[in-house]
Amino acid sequence: MLDPNKVKLAIAPIAWTNDDMPELGKENTFEQCVSEMALAGFTGSEVGGKYPTDPKVLKKAIDLRGIQICNAWCSTFFTSQPEEYTIEAFIKQRDFLYEAGARMIGCSEQGNSIQGTTKSVFDEKPVYTEEEWVKVTQGMNKLADLAAEKGMKLSYHHHMGTGVQTPAEIDKFLEMTNDNVLLLFDAGHLVYSEGNQEAAVAVLKKHIGRVGHVHLKDVRMEKVNEVKAKKLSFLEGVRMGTFTVPGDGDTDFTPIFEILEQNNYEGWMVVEAEQDPAIANPFEYALKARAYIKEKTGL
Repeated sequence: MLDPNKVKLAIAPIAWTNDDMPELGKENTFEQCVSEMALAGFTGSEVGGKYPTDPKVLKKAIDLRGIQICNAWCSTFFTSQPEEYTIEAFIKQRDFLYEAGARMIGCSEQGNSIQGTTKSVFDEKPVYTEEEWVKVTQGMNKLADLAAEKGMKLSYHHHMGTGVQTPAEIDKFLEMTNDNVLLLFDAGHLVYSEGNQEAAVAVLKKHIGRVGHVHLKDVRMEKVNEVKAKKLSFLEGVRMGTFTVPGDGDTDFTPIFEILEQNNYEGWMVVEAEQDPAIANPFEYALKARAYIKEKTGL
């Protein structure tokens, strides 16, 4: 069982409103989202597009509900823009998150990502040149040091449709970055990428010492296989229902939880499952995820 004094549970707002496809959940408000998070038994949230941009306003709203901001997505563009472009934006995001109460900032290189395009997520995935690897990893080293200036940590989100997606790419990324560049381990993206949960378990076991943040995302393999066969995009897969919450898809999270427990993981576990809220009611699925996590971890 996981230690409740070390591991805290959060949920991402993308189940209520999808920032990549704002038409999904456009009717759901910030207040509804964070209220249902709290009602479902979560004590943390990542930041969504409908959240207040004034950290004081945001913090007051979530404090009322017993919720803490734990992280936010931060896009980097080291492969497509001058380094200063990303650094300037990162500092703004860092300072906002710090004031909102978060001590983690999650980054993903989007300079040549195809996750928001119509390209086939499997067949047209970017592959970094050696020059791009250097730009991304040296850039992340600098961002991690900037995070440390505020007593914060940086975690890198491996992601479908990007240059850091596969286990081999994760290995190389971690080899080329400093130890204070942590890994945001996302079970769903690794199962999606490799077609099996064994790959996700192996990555977690290998790199547990660098894991600073965890996303609990499940997949429906039938949908993943359809995305691959039909050469569909990442967002088309989301609409089809490739992702769901833990306990509703094809991943058994037991070995993942066991690795986290055995290695005394300390930090956030975040339920993240972008679905069409008109089909998958966010509150219902939040309750389903919360019950599954309690059954498997005792949290």
